[in-house]
Amino acid sequence: MIADITPGHISMEYGFRGPNFATVSACASSTNAIIDAYNYIRLGKADAFVVGGSEAAITRGGIGGFNSMHALSVRNDSPQTASRPFDKGRDGFVMGEGSGCFVLEEYDHAVARGATIYAEVIGAGMSADAHHLTAPHPEGIGAYNVMKNALDDAGISVDDVDHINMHGTSTPLGDIAESKAIVKLFESSIDRIAINSTKSMTGHLLGAAGIIESIACVGAIMHNEIPPTINLEE
Repeated sequence: MIADITPGHISMEYGFRGPNFATVSACASSTNAIIDAYNYIRLGKADAFVVGGSEAAITRGGIGGFNSMHALSVRNDSPQTASRPFDKGRDGFVMGEGSGCFVLEEYDHAVARGATIYAEVIGAGMSADAHHLTAPHPEGIGAYNVMKNALDDAGISVDDVDHINMHGTSTPLGDIAESKAIVKLFESSIDRIAINSTKSMTGHLLGAAGIIESIACVGAIMHNEIPPTINLEE
């Protein structure tokens, strides 16, 4: 399947004639879609985007492939507790399916049409571990760089951050690497930052993870309430 067919259908249905494409960057796909839309808007190339992601990888090939990589949890006797980010007994992620989207719009354009504004994107960052096809860098170098780049782009300091929604996939290597990156970058303010992983409740939605968790973060801002990390026992 050509991934661009999906946004193509959306553009035809609603007459959207701006930049139209699908980002393909594994688990970062819908996050990078948000960043692409954000950059196009601040470059003055468009006023608004419908941006999102979807995933439906629970198939024989999808499950078989990730299982062969030993990436999935084998806690089959208790599937409801299998996704347990940061827990000592974590043994892999749980596959999830779903989709989400939101309208990302230039601020003055949104105000002019009387749109309800739920949150604002003020910066973005991208990076790569340049380390391994599936395993993260053991010191979380890529995660550190991407967060540092986002803060620099936004023009804010670590002291301005009070919530981090981690990738937190419930894998033995990933959770540690990401935690190291956060501790290194936010060392001066780590004790007052709320940190969570919504994947404990949704599983890992792969390409849709970024948009689903961005929506969760917007909800946290709207309701002043941090989503929990369930199954964290030890």
